[in-house]
Amino acid sequence: MKNILLLLISSSLLVGLVSCEDAHARSSDEGTSVIEVDSIGIKVNALLARMTLEEKIGQMNQYNGFWDVTGPAPSEGDAANKYEHLKKGMVGSMLNVRGVKEVREVQKIAVEETRLGIPLIIGFDVIHGYKTISPIPLAEAASWDLEAIKLSAQVAAEEAAASGINWTFAPMVDISRDARWGRVMEGAGEDPYLASLIAVARVQGFQGDDLSLANTIAACAKHFVGYGFPVAGKDYNTVDVGTSTLYNVLLPPFKAAEEAGVRTFMNAFNELNGIPATGSAFLQRDILKGEWDFDGFMVTDWGSINEMIAHRYAKNRRQAAEFAINAGADMDMESYAYVNELVSLVQEGRVDESLIDDAVKRILRVKYELGLFDDPYKYLDETVEKEVIGSQRIMDAALDMAIKSIVLLKNENNLLPLKKNGQKIALIGALANDKTSPLGSWRIAADDETAVTVLEGMQAYKGNTLTYEKGADVVTGETLFPKELTLNVSDKSGFSSAVTAAKNADVVVMVLGEHGLNSGEGRSRSEIGLTGVQQELLETVYKANKNIVLVLNNGRPLTIEWADEHIPAIVEGWHLGTQSGHAIAQVLYGDYNPSGKLPMTFPKNVGQVPIYYNHKSTGRPLDPGQGEVFWSHYTDVSNAPLYPFGYGLSYTTFGYSDLKVDVVSNDKVTVSVKLTNTGDVKGKEVAQLYLRDEFASVTRPVRELKGFELVELNPKESKIIEFTLTHAELGFYDNNGKYIVEPGTFSVFVGGSSDATLTSKFDLK
Repeated sequence: MKNILLLLISSSLLVGLVSCEDAHARSSDEGTSVIEVDSIGIKVNALLARMTLEEKIGQMNQYNGFWDVTGPAPSEGDAANKYEHLKKGMVGSMLNVRGVKEVREVQKIAVEETRLGIPLIIGFDVIHGYKTISPIPLAEAASWDLEAIKLSAQVAAEEAAASGINWTFAPMVDISRDARWGRVMEGAGEDPYLASLIAVARVQGFQGDDLSLANTIAACAKHFVGYGFPVAGKDYNTVDVGTSTLYNVLLPPFKAAEEAGVRTFMNAFNELNGIPATGSAFLQRDILKGEWDFDGFMVTDWGSINEMIAHRYAKNRRQAAEFAINAGADMDMESYAYVNELVSLVQEGRVDESLIDDAVKRILRVKYELGLFDDPYKYLDETVEKEVIGSQRIMDAALDMAIKSIVLLKNENNLLPLKKNGQKIALIGALANDKTSPLGSWRIAADDETAVTVLEGMQAYKGNTLTYEKGADVVTGETLFPKELTLNVSDKSGFSSAVTAAKNADVVVMVLGEHGLNSGEGRSRSEIGLTGVQQELLETVYKANKNIVLVLNNGRPLTIEWADEHIPAIVEGWHLGTQSGHAIAQVLYGDYNPSGKLPMTFPKNVGQVPIYYNHKSTGRPLDPGQGEVFWSHYTDVSNAPLYPFGYGLSYTTFGYSDLKVDVVSNDKVTVSVKLTNTGDVKGKEVAQLYLRDEFASVTRPVRELKGFELVELNPKESKIIEFTLTHAELGFYDNNGKYIVEPGTFSVFVGGSSDATLTSKFDLK
């Protein structure tokens, strides 16, 4: 990401122009000495030299939007203090200020009223869309379509940039294996290989090829690291993982984001090895800025510096600030720790000013890369704002992403797709007519009541008779706060009308699951079934008409074992965003053949959680038979999941055959397989390759995803799919973080899910 100026000049002349840290020499193809000059570094150093200590620390200070910028300036209280800091150049970034008019006002103060006129970087949680909402990230991951995911991030960046924002706190690349954790909706699931590729796609989508363009924004890889592994799935809880899991599962998506050029990182709320991530020099200085040579900046999560006090790691805010800056946290989000404590800490010698300089250089570099010094108002064009936000192109991209995110879980007797004419259809469920829930969690710029409902989507198909009944209310986000509870979620008075509609229908479509605000940050659940009385509603309607299509709306894997046993057709419809209803209707009616695959394992019951496909074998992995109980299992449920990772059906069928493996060298193995559309309609399949290292110096999982390809085939068409396994796929990290490839025997599995049975072996010498 460095802006490099190449100069064919003598090194002696260069020394007089720039400092050593801004230039280094290399040999050109012609043998000439080529000096690479970091032109942004020169500008950063020149500006830094003019800054007071207070102004430097100000760049490390981020405030939440604290007053209505279209009204009078605050005159008292905390807001007035923040306002004075802003005017004195003691604020480097603001978040949650959005809209051209609002952003212009705060940027104008920073640029035109402060001594040095350093522009603000404006941050916002653009998680899965800005105003126009795409599917939640977990749903997008179910598409396994990297180009579609990249486009989704790109259009989100365009809308956000048009509204004055130039930095998003996304993507979240935390791996998680526990569906109780509410923030699984914000990530890419349980697998580090898939999540790494998705991290790259999202970073590239947000940042584009040129960060200085007015339609791109800086991305942020979060939360560094381990946040997705809280004990018991409870948000903000303790994290306790070994080094093998850290290096092989948790860190790879962050490393992939860094290699893709992500400009910022955010640290995590959790502790790791007894040290809060915000205060971990091991994570921030040793790994990120040391081993990985990351040259962007690290922002804390909201108030996480102060939270080191609650962790019982720092005794007060002053000590917390000292720990955070020494550990490598560059920007303080809403802890007020740096702006109030760092000056005296430096003056007393407890913090070396070189650490302040390093943090400020990183922050200023990103501001230069964004082009904010060239034009602080480049993102602030009200005409562009009106033209871009909600444009047809962005709506089309949201619909395309939503359709590709849907997963077909079950389809007995080809109940789907629905006929387009002559059927009587009963549509049941409060979520089927909810225009807010499909937006999901983390869509704070979107307006409520703006999603297309399933009812509206199905009404677009005029050939059938459609009857809608709510049946029962669902638990909404407000029920997490009892004082705001407005719905009687135990009310069954609507059951009778739903049953009547079902009895008079040829097919029943039931939209059930969890409200969009039942998942997300702070929304962990100890039970992950259908909320409220929805399960009872489902069973009651089933007694009246067994011809049911169950459409799930949810932000996490749910426990739906009863439904899997009884309901003939099940569609995973997630929280799909603004175009949700159109996407679901098009899949139900067969205008799009579903192609999604699960990015997380679905458990049979919550007692199996955490459950994930790439587990270890253990010393007693298999049933020894003869009634033995001394092996790794439950006594009341099998070890098998309800639906495995990578699983998803289609309206057609696919066959795998002719698996061939060729060991070209010790760091290159080619694998080919014949994929055939054995059904009667055109469809897409995600062909997946899994690898098992049979014996290693550190125990390896029973299988690991190491390749996939999304392939579209006509009926009866075949294609040879080729995978290449290299050093990157064949090795692993040892417990010291060293990447190694060991000789030995490997098993390879290819198929349509992590349960793939087509297998072969090969040896590395």
